[in-house]
Amino acid sequence: MPVNKGLEWTFDTVASTYEKLRPGYVDDLYKEIFDYIDLNDKSEVVEIGIGGGQATLPILKTGCKLTAAEYGANFCEICREKFREYPNFSAINGKFEDIEFESNKFDFIYSASAFHWIPEQIGYEKVYSMLKNGGAFARFANHPFRDKFNPDLSEEIDRIYAKHYYTYYKTEPRKIVEYTEKEALDRAMLAKKYGFEDIKYKLFFRTRTFSAKEYSMLLGTYSDHIAIEESVRNEFFSEIEKAIDKNGGKLCIYDTIELQLARK
Repeated sequence: MPVNKGLEWTFDTVASTYEKLRPGYVDDLYKEIFDYIDLNDKSEVVEIGIGGGQATLPILKTGCKLTAAEYGANFCEICREKFREYPNFSAINGKFEDIEFESNKFDFIYSASAFHWIPEQIGYEKVYSMLKNGGAFARFANHPFRDKFNPDLSEEIDRIYAKHYYTYYKTEPRKIVEYTEKEALDRAMLAKKYGFEDIKYKLFFRTRTFSAKEYSMLLGTYSDHIAIEESVRNEFFSEIEKAIDKNGGKLCIYDTIELQLARK
Protein backbone atom coordinates (compact mmCIF):
# COMPACT_ATOMS: atom_id res chain seq x y z
CA MET A 1 0.00 0.00 0.00
CA PRO A 2 1.22 3.54 -0.61
CA VAL A 3 2.29 5.58 2.38
CA ASN A 4 -0.01 8.59 2.68
CA LYS A 5 1.83 11.55 4.15
CA GLY A 6 -0.33 13.67 6.41
CA LEU A 7 -2.30 10.72 7.83
CA GLU A 8 -0.36 10.51 11.10
CA TRP A 9 -3.49 11.64 12.95
CA THR A 10 -5.40 8.51 11.95
CA PHE A 11 -3.57 6.18 14.32
CA ASP A 12 -4.66 8.06 17.43
CA THR A 13 -8.34 7.57 16.50
CA VAL A 14 -7.95 3.80 17.01
CA ALA A 15 -5.30 3.92 19.74
CA SER A 16 -6.67 1.15 21.97
CA THR A 17 -7.22 -1.24 19.03
CA TYR A 18 -3.76 -0.41 17.68
CA GLU A 19 -2.20 -1.15 21.06
CA LYS A 20 -3.89 -4.57 21.20
CA LEU A 21 -3.43 -5.74 17.59
CA ARG A 22 -0.19 -4.29 16.32
CA PRO A 23 2.62 -6.78 16.94
CA GLY A 24 5.72 -6.21 19.02
CA TYR A 25 9.19 -7.18 17.88
CA VAL A 26 11.18 -10.38 18.22
CA ASP A 27 13.62 -10.92 21.10
CA ASP A 28 16.55 -11.35 18.72
CA LEU A 29 16.08 -7.78 17.51
CA TYR A 30 16.61 -6.41 21.03
CA LYS A 31 19.62 -8.68 21.53
CA GLU A 32 21.13 -7.12 18.41
CA ILE A 33 20.49 -3.63 19.80
CA PHE A 34 21.98 -4.46 23.21
CA ASP A 35 25.05 -5.99 21.57
CA TYR A 36 25.50 -2.70 19.71
CA ILE A 37 24.87 -0.24 22.58
CA ASP A 38 25.09 -0.82 26.33
CA LEU A 39 22.07 0.66 28.12
CA ASN A 40 21.80 1.00 31.90
CA ASP A 41 20.34 3.26 34.58
CA LYS A 42 22.68 6.07 33.54
CA SER A 43 21.49 6.03 29.91
CA GLU A 44 19.28 8.76 28.41
CA VAL A 45 16.97 7.41 25.68
CA VAL A 46 14.34 8.86 23.34
CA GLU A 47 11.72 6.77 21.54
CA ILE A 48 10.27 8.47 18.47
CA GLY A 49 6.62 7.57 17.90
CA ILE A 50 5.82 5.21 20.76
CA GLY A 51 2.35 4.31 19.49
CA GLY A 52 0.92 1.66 21.80
CA GLY A 53 4.30 0.90 23.35
CA GLN A 54 5.02 -2.21 21.29
CA ALA A 55 8.77 -1.56 21.32
CA THR A 56 9.18 0.07 24.72
CA LEU A 57 9.32 -2.47 27.53
CA PRO A 58 12.60 -4.23 26.61
CA ILE A 59 14.32 -0.84 26.49
CA LEU A 60 12.73 0.36 29.75
CA LYS A 61 13.84 -2.80 31.53
CA THR A 62 17.48 -1.78 31.07
CA GLY A 63 16.81 0.89 33.73
CA CYS A 64 17.42 3.77 31.32
CA LYS A 65 15.57 7.07 31.49
CA LEU A 66 13.21 6.83 28.50
CA THR A 67 11.36 9.82 27.04
CA ALA A 68 8.79 9.09 24.34
CA ALA A 69 7.89 11.65 21.67
CA GLU A 70 4.37 10.84 20.45
CA TYR A 71 2.01 12.83 18.21
CA GLY A 72 -1.14 11.07 19.45
CA ALA A 73 -2.57 12.28 22.77
CA ASN A 74 -4.49 9.02 23.26
CA PHE A 75 -1.33 6.98 22.73
CA CYS A 76 0.47 9.11 25.31
CA GLU A 77 -2.23 8.38 27.88
CA ILE A 78 -2.27 4.66 27.08
CA CYS A 79 1.50 4.42 27.50
CA ARG A 80 1.63 6.52 30.67
CA GLU A 81 -0.83 4.05 32.19
CA LYS A 82 0.85 0.99 30.65
CA PHE A 83 4.28 1.95 32.03
CA ARG A 84 3.12 3.63 35.24
CA GLU A 85 5.34 1.33 37.32
CA TYR A 86 8.44 2.78 35.64
CA PRO A 87 9.36 6.18 37.14
CA ASN A 88 12.06 6.41 34.47
CA PHE A 89 9.38 6.70 31.74
CA SER A 90 7.77 9.87 30.41
CA ALA A 91 5.84 10.80 27.27
CA ILE A 92 5.72 14.16 25.49
CA ASN A 93 2.69 14.79 23.27
CA GLY A 94 3.82 16.39 20.02
CA LYS A 95 5.55 15.81 16.72
CA PHE A 96 9.19 14.80 17.14
CA GLU A 97 10.28 17.48 14.68
CA ASP A 98 8.52 20.17 16.76
CA ILE A 99 9.68 19.10 20.24
CA GLU A 100 12.80 20.81 21.59
CA PHE A 101 15.49 18.41 22.81
CA GLU A 102 18.98 19.20 24.08
CA SER A 103 21.89 18.61 21.73
CA ASN A 104 24.60 16.05 22.55
CA LYS A 105 22.55 14.64 25.43
CA PHE A 106 21.24 11.21 24.53
CA ASP A 107 22.92 7.80 24.50
CA PHE A 108 20.31 6.06 22.37
CA ILE A 109 17.45 7.18 20.12
CA TYR A 110 15.17 4.73 18.38
CA SER A 111 12.00 4.57 16.34
CA ALA A 112 9.83 1.53 15.64
CA SER A 113 7.63 1.75 12.52
CA ALA A 114 7.35 5.53 12.89
CA PHE A 115 10.42 7.27 11.47
CA HIS A 116 9.09 7.22 7.90
CA TRP A 117 6.51 9.84 8.90
CA ILE A 118 9.30 12.39 9.48
CA PRO A 119 10.93 14.13 6.49
CA GLU A 120 14.24 12.33 5.99
CA GLN A 121 16.65 15.25 6.34
CA ILE A 122 14.84 16.78 9.30
CA GLY A 123 14.68 13.45 11.12
CA TYR A 124 18.26 12.30 10.64
CA GLU A 125 19.81 15.70 11.29
CA LYS A 126 17.82 16.15 14.50
CA VAL A 127 18.65 12.67 15.79
CA TYR A 128 22.34 13.25 15.02
CA SER A 129 22.38 16.56 16.88
CA MET A 130 20.65 15.05 19.93
CA LEU A 131 23.04 12.10 20.32
CA LYS A 132 26.22 12.18 22.34
CA ASN A 133 29.39 11.25 20.50
CA GLY A 134 29.31 7.45 20.35
CA GLY A 135 25.55 7.41 20.84
CA ALA A 136 23.42 5.11 18.70
CA PHE A 137 20.31 5.35 16.56
CA ALA A 138 18.10 2.36 15.79
CA ARG A 139 15.36 2.40 13.20
CA PHE A 140 13.22 -0.70 12.83
CA ALA A 141 9.93 -1.70 11.27
CA ASN A 142 7.73 -4.65 10.41
CA HIS A 143 6.79 -5.39 6.79
CA PRO A 144 3.87 -7.84 6.56
CA PHE A 145 3.29 -9.91 3.44
CA ARG A 146 -0.12 -11.48 2.87
CA ASP A 147 -0.68 -15.26 2.69
CA LYS A 148 1.76 -16.34 -0.03
CA PHE A 149 0.80 -20.01 0.17
CA ASN A 150 -2.92 -19.43 -0.43
CA PRO A 151 -3.00 -17.93 -3.96
CA ASP A 152 -6.78 -18.17 -4.34
CA LEU A 153 -7.30 -16.06 -1.25
CA SER A 154 -4.59 -13.58 -2.24
CA GLU A 155 -6.06 -13.14 -5.71
CA GLU A 156 -9.54 -12.58 -4.29
CA ILE A 157 -8.26 -10.01 -1.80
CA ASP A 158 -6.39 -8.27 -4.63
CA ARG A 159 -9.70 -7.98 -6.52
CA ILE A 160 -11.40 -6.54 -3.43
CA TYR A 161 -8.60 -3.98 -3.04
CA ALA A 162 -8.94 -2.98 -6.70
CA LYS A 163 -12.68 -2.53 -6.25
CA HIS A 164 -12.60 -0.54 -3.00
CA TYR A 165 -9.15 0.69 -1.93
CA TYR A 166 -7.63 1.70 -5.25
CA THR A 167 -10.90 3.05 -6.61
CA TYR A 168 -11.30 5.18 -3.49
CA TYR A 169 -7.77 6.61 -3.80
CA LYS A 170 -8.05 6.85 -7.61
CA THR A 171 -4.75 5.03 -8.14
CA GLU A 172 -3.74 2.02 -10.19
CA PRO A 173 -3.54 -1.31 -8.32
CA ARG A 174 -0.01 -2.18 -7.24
CA LYS A 175 1.45 -5.64 -6.93
CA ILE A 176 2.27 -6.43 -3.30
CA VAL A 177 5.77 -7.87 -2.89
CA GLU A 178 7.83 -9.03 0.08
CA TYR A 179 10.32 -6.62 1.63
CA THR A 180 13.83 -7.35 0.40
CA GLU A 181 17.30 -7.30 1.90
CA LYS A 182 18.35 -4.68 -0.67
CA GLU A 183 15.61 -2.36 0.60
CA ALA A 184 16.89 -2.86 4.15
CA LEU A 185 20.47 -2.10 3.07
CA ASP A 186 19.43 1.00 1.14
CA ARG A 187 17.49 2.28 4.13
CA ALA A 188 20.38 1.57 6.49
CA MET A 189 22.77 3.54 4.29
CA LEU A 190 20.59 6.66 4.47
CA ALA A 191 22.23 7.37 7.82
CA LYS A 192 25.65 7.71 6.17
CA LYS A 193 24.44 10.81 4.31
CA TYR A 194 23.98 12.56 7.65
CA GLY A 195 27.32 11.74 9.26
CA PHE A 196 26.54 8.44 11.01
CA GLU A 197 29.12 5.65 11.11
CA ASP A 198 29.34 1.94 12.05
CA ILE A 199 26.14 1.24 10.11
CA LYS A 200 24.61 -2.23 10.44
CA TYR A 201 21.34 -3.88 9.45
CA LYS A 202 19.64 -7.21 10.00
CA LEU A 203 16.38 -8.92 9.02
CA PHE A 204 14.18 -11.12 11.21
CA PHE A 205 11.20 -13.26 10.20
CA ARG A 206 7.99 -14.60 11.75
CA THR A 207 4.51 -15.80 10.82
CA ARG A 208 1.17 -14.67 12.30
CA THR A 209 -2.28 -16.20 11.74
CA PHE A 210 -5.60 -14.32 11.85
CA SER A 211 -9.27 -15.16 11.69
CA ALA A 212 -11.38 -13.12 9.27
CA LYS A 213 -12.57 -10.76 12.00
CA GLU A 214 -9.10 -10.38 13.52
CA TYR A 215 -7.62 -9.51 10.15
CA SER A 216 -10.23 -6.86 9.37
CA MET A 217 -9.61 -5.35 12.82
CA LEU A 218 -5.88 -5.26 12.05
CA LEU A 219 -6.55 -3.51 8.73
CA GLY A 220 -8.51 -0.96 10.74
CA THR A 221 -5.27 0.17 12.40
CA TYR A 222 -3.57 1.17 9.11
CA SER A 223 -3.60 4.89 8.40
CA ASP A 224 -4.64 4.70 4.74
CA HIS A 225 -7.46 2.27 5.61
CA ILE A 226 -8.73 4.37 8.53
CA ALA A 227 -8.93 7.40 6.23
CA ILE A 228 -11.35 5.69 3.81
CA GLU A 229 -14.92 6.96 4.15
CA GLU A 230 -16.77 4.79 6.67
CA SER A 231 -19.45 3.25 4.44
CA VAL A 232 -16.84 2.32 1.80
CA ARG A 233 -14.51 0.97 4.48
CA ASN A 234 -17.25 -1.17 6.05
CA GLU A 235 -18.13 -2.80 2.72
CA PHE A 236 -14.44 -3.23 1.89
CA PHE A 237 -13.68 -4.99 5.19
CA SER A 238 -16.84 -7.09 5.02
CA GLU A 239 -15.86 -8.49 1.62
CA ILE A 240 -12.37 -9.31 2.89
CA GLU A 241 -13.84 -11.18 5.86
CA LYS A 242 -16.10 -13.18 3.54
CA ALA A 243 -13.16 -14.02 1.26
CA ILE A 244 -11.13 -15.33 4.21
CA ASP A 245 -14.05 -17.41 5.53
CA LYS A 246 -14.60 -18.85 2.06
CA ASN A 247 -10.92 -19.82 1.75
CA GLY A 248 -10.30 -21.75 4.95
CA GLY A 249 -11.20 -19.19 7.60
CA LYS A 250 -7.60 -18.16 8.34
CA LEU A 251 -5.11 -15.75 6.83
CA CYS A 252 -1.36 -15.99 7.42
CA ILE A 253 0.92 -12.98 7.47
CA TYR A 254 4.63 -13.44 6.81
CA ASP A 255 6.55 -10.66 8.55
CA THR A 256 9.95 -9.33 7.57
CA ILE A 257 11.28 -7.17 10.41
CA GLU A 258 14.15 -4.87 9.52
CA LEU A 259 16.61 -3.28 11.94
CA GLN A 260 19.09 -0.53 11.06
CA LEU A 261 21.74 0.65 13.53
CA ALA A 262 24.07 3.64 13.23
CA ARG A 263 26.44 5.52 15.51
CA LYS A 264 27.35 9.19 15.89
